[in-house]
Amino acid sequence: MNHPIPNASIFSLFLLLISTPWAHPLASLQEDFSQCLSENSEISIPFSTALITPNNSTFLPFLQSSAQNLRYLVPTAPKPEFIFTPLHDSHVQAAVICSKQLGVHLRVRSGGHDYEAASYVSQIETPFVVVDLAKLRSVIVDIQDNSTWAQAGASIGEVYYRIAEKSKTHGFPAGLCTSLGVGGHITGGAYGTMMRKYGLGADNVIDAKIIDVSGRVLDRAAMGEDLFWAIRGGGGGSFGIILWWKIKLVPVPETVTVFTVPKTLETGATKILHKWQQVAATELDEDLFMRVVIQVSEDSKTANKTVTTLYQAQFLGGADRLLDVVQTSFPELGLTKKDCTETSWLKAVMYIAGYPSSTPPEVLLEGKSTFKNYFKAKSDFVKDPIPESGLEGFWKRLMEEESPLVILNPYGGMMGRISETAIPFPHRKVLFKIQYLTTWQDEKEDEGKHMDWIRKLYNYMAPYVTMFPRQAYVNYRDLDLGVNKKSNISFIEASAWGKRYFKDNFNRLIKIKTKVDPDNFFRHEQSIPPLPLPARSRTRGHHHTKQNS
Repeated sequence: MNHPIPNASIFSLFLLLISTPWAHPLASLQEDFSQCLSENSEISIPFSTALITPNNSTFLPFLQSSAQNLRYLVPTAPKPEFIFTPLHDSHVQAAVICSKQLGVHLRVRSGGHDYEAASYVSQIETPFVVVDLAKLRSVIVDIQDNSTWAQAGASIGEVYYRIAEKSKTHGFPAGLCTSLGVGGHITGGAYGTMMRKYGLGADNVIDAKIIDVSGRVLDRAAMGEDLFWAIRGGGGGSFGIILWWKIKLVPVPETVTVFTVPKTLETGATKILHKWQQVAATELDEDLFMRVVIQVSEDSKTANKTVTTLYQAQFLGGADRLLDVVQTSFPELGLTKKDCTETSWLKAVMYIAGYPSSTPPEVLLEGKSTFKNYFKAKSDFVKDPIPESGLEGFWKRLMEEESPLVILNPYGGMMGRISETAIPFPHRKVLFKIQYLTTWQDEKEDEGKHMDWIRKLYNYMAPYVTMFPRQAYVNYRDLDLGVNKKSNISFIEASAWGKRYFKDNFNRLIKIKTKVDPDNFFRHEQSIPPLPLPARSRTRGHHHTKQNS
């Protein structure tokens, strides 16, 4: 795409330049795109109304509508030439065809939760356009078949609501944050409160519809098992555009129990967390998911700064059995019957998502994020319990920051029984995952000091987490780990983050990318790179890799 032109005269170079899309004024790009859409869509609409430009008063509100990280909405952040809001699958097909014809870079947004905004901001090339799937949000539940077809623009909360609308005893094991867009969420794995019982959302996908680089709509049979493997956990934005997921429903009891128990440094947080590390993944019943949310707060008695650890849980069953489980394996928590609330699975989802108990479930149909601020996040995985001395150093560093947030999610159960190579998501044989965040509310704040703090905390944690590689979760995208530079991707550079997100599965993802998108049309700051041309020729005939069922 960026090869030098040998022996090109100035005149021939000029001819080449005026024949490229970039010779067209950007002002005409919208008209050209709209015309192209009309020519390539099965179902015609006035495409000019579906293209939202910066001159339109709705442009910024729509750009901001599902964006979660305000760092990427500041005036200096790169903006798309326009946002296209398709109303039908064929419109997305046409968008792929037209962006190729016009040579304009494409980003695709389903939920807007990408931590580094790769779905709606390009930091590596301009101009770019955004295809926003927010209007493609159908959810078709088939209780008899134990399955649901969910369109990419639906939020996971909408999917949960539609399942619960049809049955009180069916659910789906995916995200805790209900405003996540289904399209991108499952491409990274999709963990949630039922992962210890049923695995990830991506582990429970049985079919999909994706638009490939040629604009074709492919289901599982048409795309083949290699590509179907890659899209379930290989990260979004590399292989095509997800239109639909067909997901497998799982049984849930009519009664689900939730609780939140706080422990501060003054009430034994260090020793209790040390014990949690030993039992949460390995000894607790897989019906129980008990995460730890860690924040800095003010001690009510002394008014001094302290660390609060919140043990927040969902249990697939009633309170009496839950008490037996916790009191047997984790009596240090001191859980009592009054801490427990029995409810439905859908209400438990809303509890974990942070909604007040009086909130009607219909709020899930709005797909709105309850978490919008300026933030930077990083992630780690832990195989061996962090010693108390390590936790004490961790507390000290947390109290140096104004609004830190750390979340520990337990693994074990079904997660440990699924092979690392079953799907691209490889993080199976671990005790828990750590998510670190630093948050702030004002654009005028010194972003640099927050970035420095979280990077120093990350460095401090190195002795206590996985190494070679130091693993990271692709749905907590972290550009500190490395960035692709336009379409010229160094395989060595990409390995720096690719191995952390996917371990040895990264190699298979590269081979599949080379096969399905050799010219790297679908790309972003951390997309899967294709093999360079010389390497491709050496491996020709060997792109087909062993399929995993």
